[in-house]
Amino acid sequence: MTSDIFDAAKETVRRPAYDRDALKVRMCHIGFGAFHRAHQAVYTDQLIGAGGTDWAYREIELMGPTDLLDGLAERGYLYTVVENGAEEQDARIVGSVIDHRHMAQVGPESIVDAISEDGIELVSITVTEKGYTLTANGGLDFDNPMVKADLESPHAPKTVVGTLVAGLAKRREAGKPPFTILSCDNLPSNGHMTKRAVLDFARAVDADLAAWIETEARFPSTMVDRIVPAMTEESHQILADYIGYTDPAGFLCEPFRQWVIEDDFVSGRPDWDQAGATFTRNVLPYENMKLRMLNGSHSFLAYLGYLGGYETIADTMGDEAYKAAAHALMIKEQAPTLEAPQGVDLGAYADALIGRYCNPNIRHRTWQIAMDGSQKLPQRALESIAHHLKAGTPYPRLALLVAGWMIYVSGVDLEGQPIDVRDPLSEKLKELAQGDSIEIIVSNLMQQSGVFPAELALSAALKISLEEAYRAIKEKGIKDAVSALA
Repeated sequence: MTSDIFDAAKETVRRPAYDRDALKVRMCHIGFGAFHRAHQAVYTDQLIGAGGTDWAYREIELMGPTDLLDGLAERGYLYTVVENGAEEQDARIVGSVIDHRHMAQVGPESIVDAISEDGIELVSITVTEKGYTLTANGGLDFDNPMVKADLESPHAPKTVVGTLVAGLAKRREAGKPPFTILSCDNLPSNGHMTKRAVLDFARAVDADLAAWIETEARFPSTMVDRIVPAMTEESHQILADYIGYTDPAGFLCEPFRQWVIEDDFVSGRPDWDQAGATFTRNVLPYENMKLRMLNGSHSFLAYLGYLGGYETIADTMGDEAYKAAAHALMIKEQAPTLEAPQGVDLGAYADALIGRYCNPNIRHRTWQIAMDGSQKLPQRALESIAHHLKAGTPYPRLALLVAGWMIYVSGVDLEGQPIDVRDPLSEKLKELAQGDSIEIIVSNLMQQSGVFPAELALSAALKISLEEAYRAIKEKGIKDAVSALA
């Protein structure tokens, strides 16, 4: 099958130039989504190609359909990535995946075996915010039905956290060292949050196991960055035209990528820095910069762009008022809340982000970015608002972002058309977003959604700011409200 793919691919598509039979499963990755395929697996593929490692991935899926991974296995675990720049494209076949397990096919016990066997040094994760089953304060959500089920059957878990704990327990029982757990999701201090959730679960199962994990295991934090839009029928056709064949696991992404990793591992690790990653002792400045400037402005453009009738970020950036407002949000309201990483110019970073957003070949839908806002809003906007409230500095664009979110989660746009809101709290948010007045709606969402931390939920100053922003959208119209802040 490998030769069939190589034969079908156009000459411009780069192939793995290394011996894949010499690779070893040294890493498991939970969550075989597009981002992992475009990011960590690409770094690893490039490192292998440079002769820097023989480490390869076993992909783990805990839920969802089996078709994608089954099809990937039939194609020798090869898939294609096309970096779709504004002017140039670059296509490569990625070969760093060599095995997989799917919960629906092998069951939880086999999944635990797959991540805990002797050769596994590292288990990485991309399951989005909701996959960690956390509460608003960052601890494990013991009221989650899946967490409850795992605690009743800890040897046959189905959640990410339960699976990690069961795998670590198996290593401890065998007298083996733990594996490193590497979160690659857009969570604040993702390593620390993962560790907290794992320890919360472990303490509920076995206090001695929890103590061993806390002492022996490692949970390095990371910052990851690459825009990887969801594939559509149109983008699948574009992909096929570029590479010369149909690849269900392939996708288009932007050329830019960044990976900053806390250098704290149990044992060995791939030297991903040879493929462009950055190892550091402190990821937090990079992480906050990305979460607030990139992800925060993305959410600003997503909610306000969707309400303005724009399908994609690139379409939204075609409106000069939105472009100027997004840049001003980064420079005037997000950058002042940050400690810039050493050697990083936040102004240049903002300019580069605007350039990335304007790429017409990256069809990143505003609706897609708007998903799961209840999980994203705190780190993308609310933490910055808390900074401004303490400092007594203005934050009108952040207020407009949050007000746009409040209108979006009502499930009805400004023209009275339904919005397909995808969020774990969608029904609750929709109910809270109804009311006889703007004051009631804002108060309900601030105080009863669970999205706002306590210090903000009862803030009279924030309530006034959000009411003003909400009223501006309703009375002036979304585009005039954005233009006023450009």
